This record gives sequence, C-alpha cells and structure tokens, in this order.
Amino acid sequence: MGIILDMETVVAKVMQISIVLALEDYHANAGHGAIRIVPHIRDSKKDDVEAASAAIYLLKNVQVQAIFGPQMSTQTDFVIDLGNRAKVPIISPATSPSLSVKENRFFIRGALPSSSQTKAIAGIAKNYNWKEVVIIYEDSSFGTGILPHLTDALLEISTLVSYRSVISPSANDDQILRELYKLNTMQTKVFIVHLQPFLASRLFLKVKEAGMMSSGYAWIITDVLTGLLDLVDPTVIELSMQGVLGIKPYVPRSNELINFTTRWKKRFRQEYPDMDPVELNIFGLWAYDSVTALAKAAAKMGNTAIPKFKKPETRENLTDLDALGTSEMGSLLLDSMQNTALKTAVSGEFRLINGELHPSPYQIVNIVGTGQRSVGFWTEKDGISYKLKIDGKTSKINNNQLGAIIWPGESTISPRGWEIPTSGKKLRVGVPVKEGLQEFIKVERDSKTQAVIATGFCADVFKEVIQSLPYAVPYEFVPVPITHNPTSPGYDDLVYKLLFKKHDAVIGDVTISANRSKYVDFTLPFTESGISTVVPVKEDDRKSPWIFMKPLKSELWITIGAFFLFIGFVVWVLEHRVNKEFRGPKRKQVGMIFWFSFSTLVFAHRERVTSNLTRFVLIVWVFVVLVLTSNYTASLTSMLTAQKLQPTITNLNDLIKNGEYVGYQKGSFVEDVLKGMQFDSSKFRSYSTLEEYNDALSRGSKNGGVGAIVDELPYLRLFLNKYCWKYIMVGPTYKTAGFGFAFPKRSPLVPDFSRAVLKVMEGEFMNNIIQKWFGNETDCTQKDGMAIASDSLTLDSFKGLFLIAGVSAGSALLIFLFIFLYQNREILATDDSIGQKLSAIAKVFDEEKDNSNSKTEKTSEGNERRTATLFAASEASPEVLPDLPLQSPEIRISDGLGASPAPEGFSTGEPGTPVQETITGTIDERFKRSLQETVQR
Repeated sequence: MGIILDMETVVAKVMQISIVLALEDYHANAGHGAIRIVPHIRDSKKDDVEAASAAIYLLKNVQVQAIFGPQMSTQTDFVIDLGNRAKVPIISPATSPSLSVKENRFFIRGALPSSSQTKAIAGIAKNYNWKEVVIIYEDSSFGTGILPHLTDALLEISTLVSYRSVISPSANDDQILRELYKLNTMQTKVFIVHLQPFLASRLFLKVKEAGMMSSGYAWIITDVLTGLLDLVDPTVIELSMQGVLGIKPYVPRSNELINFTTRWKKRFRQEYPDMDPVELNIFGLWAYDSVTALAKAAAKMGNTAIPKFKKPETRENLTDLDALGTSEMGSLLLDSMQNTALKTAVSGEFRLINGELHPSPYQIVNIVGTGQRSVGFWTEKDGISYKLKIDGKTSKINNNQLGAIIWPGESTISPRGWEIPTSGKKLRVGVPVKEGLQEFIKVERDSKTQAVIATGFCADVFKEVIQSLPYAVPYEFVPVPITHNPTSPGYDDLVYKLLFKKHDAVIGDVTISANRSKYVDFTLPFTESGISTVVPVKEDDRKSPWIFMKPLKSELWITIGAFFLFIGFVVWVLEHRVNKEFRGPKRKQVGMIFWFSFSTLVFAHRERVTSNLTRFVLIVWVFVVLVLTSNYTASLTSMLTAQKLQPTITNLNDLIKNGEYVGYQKGSFVEDVLKGMQFDSSKFRSYSTLEEYNDALSRGSKNGGVGAIVDELPYLRLFLNKYCWKYIMVGPTYKTAGFGFAFPKRSPLVPDFSRAVLKVMEGEFMNNIIQKWFGNETDCTQKDGMAIASDSLTLDSFKGLFLIAGVSAGSALLIFLFIFLYQNREILATDDSIGQKLSAIAKVFDEEKDNSNSKTEKTSEGNERRTATLFAASEASPEVLPDLPLQSPEIRISDGLGASPAPEGFSTGEPGTPVQETITGTIDERFKRSLQETVQR
C-alpha cells in the first residue's frame, strides 16, 4: 500500500500514526498465511508535482495495489487520474466537493466532503432567523469548493450571501485588517469562516483588533477548523475566538475510541518525542478506519490472490505513464471496499456507500475559554436538535432549539444578524417630489441647513415607525422628482432605484404591487387601498314627468303587460262557455279579456267566475299582482322622497363603450392597470392635483376634460372629501395591497419595520394623523352611503313569480282542453277532415253550455231572498194581508219595489187550493210557520 502525505504538517503525522496502528491491528488478528499489507510512505512536501511524482514511483516501481492520500485536494486530483489509469484504488481524505466519486471509478473518499456540512450551517442560520450572511473563505481549491453548495443551502432557507470575502494564504496582516474594516462597514454581522487553522489564527487575531468580536456579531467556523482547533494557538482561542460557533462531525464516546486514543498518544510520543503533545483528531480516526476497511477487503480475497501488475506492451518511446501497467487486484479491492461498513469503527459510524463516506450527525459546539462546549446537533432527518434521538426517543428538553450559547462579547442574547454601520453612514431614504397631493408627501429643503424635510401623512407614519423600532436608525431624506415621460415612468422608477443601490429605502405614497415586489421588498401596508372610479353626478330626476316609469325596468314592464293579456285570455277560455259575463259580441269578449285582467291590478273586477280552474288561476295571479304593486309603490316612494345622487356612468365598461376620456394621476401605475382593461391609451389624460381633477370632470370628455377619474382609494377619498356633492364613486373596486415602505431585496430591516408598522396602526396615532392631514370625513362618509341611487327593479327579481303564474295558468288551460276534448270525443272520432273537425270543435266551444247547477243555485237564492222579504214585511205590518182569502187564483208578493207575480216555489195551484198547501221550495221551517200564521189571520 502506498501512502502519500505532507509529512511536514501535523495532520499528516496524526494520520501516519493511525495508519501504522491500523495495520498492526490487522496483522495481529489475521491468520497464518493471510495477505500482508506493507506500507510505502512518500512525502509530497506540500507540492502537487511532488505528490504526482510519488504516485508514479509507487505505481511503477513498487507496484502498490492501493494508495492512501494525498491529503490536499489539488494533489489528489492528479493522483486520481493515475489511479484510474493503473486501476489502483486511491483512498484520499481530501474534502473538496470538486473531487467527484461518480466521475472517477477508482476514487474512494476517506473523509466527509465539506459540502455535507452546508445544510447544518444553514440550519443554524434558520434557527436564529438570519437573512444575510458573509462568507470568508480561503483563496484555494479548499476554500472555493464549498461556495456553491453553501450558497444553495442558504438560499433554500431564504438567506442571502450578501458578500464573499476571499483571503489569500499569503496575505499579510495589513491586508487582512483592511478587509475586516470593509466588512465592519456593512450591515450584515453574521460571518461564516472557511479557513485552515494557520490562516484562521491570523484572521481572528485581527478580528479582535477590528472590534468585531463584540456583542451583536456572530461567527461560525466550518468542520475542518473546528476539528483541528487544537492546532490553533490557545492564546488566540482565549483572546479572539470566545463565543464562536463551530461545526464538526460527531464522534460518539466508546470503549474502542478510548482504548485507541490511549494507544495513539503513546505511539505518537515514541515516533515524535521532540514535538509538543498533539490531540488525536477526526482525520486520524478516518485514516484508521479507512485502512482497516482496506485490510478487510484484502482479507476477503484470501491467500489465493497474488498481487501483481500487468505490464504494458513493449514499444519505443514509452513514457513513465505508459509504463505504469495495470493492477489485476485493484478492481477486486475496489468492489469490496465501495460498499462496506465497520461495526467497531473508532470514528463512530463508518460506512462507505458507492465509494463515499456516509454522512454522520454534526455536532455544534460553542467555544468558551480554551475548550469547546456542545450546544446541539444537526442531522439530515431531524435538523437542529439539542440532543440526538436514541432509539426513536427524544429528550424532554425542547429538542428543536440549541442549548444556551455564550456569544461574542459574553452576551447571552442571540445576535440579530445585522446592525446599522458604525461608520456614521445614514440610511438613505428616497422620497417622491411631485406637484400635487401634498397631503400624502411633501418635500422641502431647509433654507439655512439645506437639509431635506419631508412632511405629510406618509412621512409622519415613517417617522413614527422609526421611533417604534427597538434600536436607533439614523436616516436622511433624498428627494426624487416624479416626472411623467417615456424615459422616467414615475413611481416605478423611484422604486427601481433601490436595485442600483442609490437608496436604502423608499417611502411615500408608494403602492405595493406584484410587479414591483419582484425587484424590492415591501413592509406591511399602512393604508387600505384599491382602485376605483369617480364620475360626476346627474341632476335630480324627481322633476321628470316620466318618473313613474322608472321604478321598473323596460323588460319588466313588457313582461307584466304580456302576462296581463295571457291571464285575461286564459280566464276567457275557461269562462266563455259557462258564464254569460264572458259571452256576447266579439268586441265585448275582446274587451272583457283586456278589462278583466287589467282590473285585477287595482282589484276592481266585479265579474263573477264559475269555474274552479278560473278561481285557481286568479288566486295565483292576484298574489303576483299584490307583490308587483307593493314593490312598485315602495320603489316609487323612495325615488320621490329620498334625494339620490345618480352617476353619469355606472362602470368602467361604459367608459370603453362610449369612448370617454379617462384621467389618472401622473406617474401612477394606474396607467398600466387601465391598459390591462383594454382601454385605448389615446383616451388617457394625466393630472397632478385635486383641482385639475375637478376641472377635468367638470368640463367632460367633449370639452377637453374626462368622463371619469381612475385612481387609488386614498386619493379619491381625499378628492371626494373636498368635492362632496359634485362627484360620486362608482363601479367595482379593484383591490391593491396599499401603501408600504420599500427596501432592497432581502433587506434585514423589512421584518422589524413591518412589526413596527403593525404597532403604529394598532395605536391611537393613526387616527390622529388621519385627522391631521385629511380632516373630518363624516359628511362625505354619509354621502358615500347614499352615493348611488337604488336601481330600477329588474325582471330577474320576479322570474320566480312569473314562472309560478305561467305554470298555474298553463296547467289550468291544459286541463280544460283535455276535459273539453274528452267530452266532445265523438267529434274527433268522425271521418271528417281535420279542418272540419276543428270547425266543429270551435262551434261547440262557442256554444253556451247549460249550467243547471248554476241555475238551481240562482233560483234557490232568489226564493230565499223573496221569502225573507215577505216574512219581514209580515212581521213588521200584520195588516198587509188582512182580507186575503184562503183560496185565490194568484198570490202577489211585494219585495219593496212593486208587486210581482208569485216566484218559483210559490205556485198557486188550482182554484180553491189552500195557499199553505202550495208553498214549496227551500224555505226555513220557522219562515213557513210565520207565513202560515199571517195567512190565517
């Protein structure tokens, strides 16, 4: 086995001792005749060429069957190519992710790649809600390899890498200090350090000198530096690294680890007696387990395998590379090692899967004093946790948080992750400068100090929000003129200046929109908003002579008239044959159809109906008429008594149809909204002040003005507050998010400002500031409540009623038709033509039907009425019939209007027949007795 290490480094010496112990343990446990593994160590001397030369020597001259090393990524990259050519496994502890196991068949990584820790670092950032970090890395393949993986892991949790600081291994102290001063002027205070121990020691000494190891800062070091922290000068740790968080692979404490550590220290003192004591590190443990896995793979092949190289074909001008040959045993070793696991690995869980070391849990430590204190763990499955899960059980302690951490500056408060720079730089706040609507934002310049002063509703809200923050934020206003031309699209241009770092924030009447939020971040809105339309109001319609027609829409009037005719026709059909009121000349019958149906409107019909079907139809129809008249009366009363403001236009579609001009505020995004609604851009007119709005609406589209103003609700409410009774808001309101403060993407200020906005809105301040700038809106609010007159009643509101009436009348008509045809079925059964049959049916229908039941009822009622009259007269004047003979040929009864013949039921009979014997009919017995007594007298 070949071993290529930088023997000048402490890490190489640590791994060398571990390899020697691994081979000793293998040979001690191997049986007689087992394959022996002989190490051949070569020093790469920190040079890529030396490492390549050592590999060629081992492959060509020694014909090694496997190589452990090199430890540096740049050296390993070339040696891997040699291993692929010679078919010899290369087991390297290099951590660079750029070395791909998949692309190099004979490469086995004997360490965790640096990319495997990136999600653990991102988990810490997520745990403390850090939205921006700075990466400080070494200018080498070791440093650059982690960058893309770390950036992606942070982006997954929405954390931005605001700056990358690269430090050359050859940089002097002044260069390092200048870079730190530059970092200190930035807002971000979270730093991820990916350096090797020697360069990291120099960096942290200067960090302390630059004042960046104090409260509010957060420092995280990667696994290589954390795992080799014993190589850093203890003085540097104690003075310049207090409160730093570190990431390193977790190595559980076990008996195997304790025993191996004791042996390792003893052997190290023997091999290097002149060196200061060195601690066993993770690379030494991985080296021991890697060589142990190689030895077990060799042992599986038994003593039948004879290690040898297959010589290349002999030809002239062979190079050293051509003369390497290929190993016949390398492929067998590779297949055996690629997927193996050690149950008693000293590094904990050592499993090789497809030539890659399976990731183990990462331990998070806090540097306090000269040592490390465990504060939590991270695993791919569970993320951040205070304690590792054991047999599926979790600790009773909150396992989703880290333990107590001592941060830089001996602070126990978690750093916010950013601070206002200490260089005296103020937050540059852009404010719009425009002609009108200065109640929202007004920008002036102090004549003495030339300082920019911003006033208005939005400026006051911003100042109150600044005061509500838990820390001081110095700021200065930067005026930005709002123009309206193709090269400067107003408010959008103001917001997009944040992209070019011209401002740190933008305030004012800036609406939060989907398009703008693609480029900047907004705080929560501090106003309600939406887009609506204001139009002039019509004159009062109460003086119109045709106002009585307005309660109902024209289609409803037509439907009512049609149903009146239909119901009249149905009643005529049902009553024509059996009711004399519905017979007579055709003119009379047609008039009866119109008269009877329309008379139900005022319930003035006096004609009696005889058919039950007719009564059913009239019951339903009278109910429909009652509902219609009630609603008509209510609507007309409302129109005549309540003062309503009628809009000239009811919605935006009317503007498009009529080709009206539309006004909007200069620089506003409303122009794009109108274009999206299919408005003709040639019909747009922009204005700046409320007075211009009033003038344009007053003149109208035909006189150089506009038919409507489309703008956001805060502006329209202010406009209506000033011109209460001249204009009205109509149409639907298109929702927007309201006004908000804009910041660059991923600005750490946004969450704090949003919370401060909520705090300001919940207090009394907002009501006071609205009253200050917009006055009392009570009157206009009342006007808004009755702004749009109630619409006329439409057919849709009464479709159900007409459906019921139509079905009822139609059903009655069908029932009558079936009965009539059934009664006259003999006509239909004849052999006549269809025309003759229809003529006969029509003739029968036109004939009057003898309604005997009706006649009997009428006669009975007449008898009772006349008898009652007679009885009453006799009771009142007994002398009416004093000399009435008992026998008389004729009896005449007075009904108060004159004498008349005896009615039916009072037949006189033959001469000489007593009157009392001829009285018949339906007369009450009491009446009979009274009449008899009277006659007797």
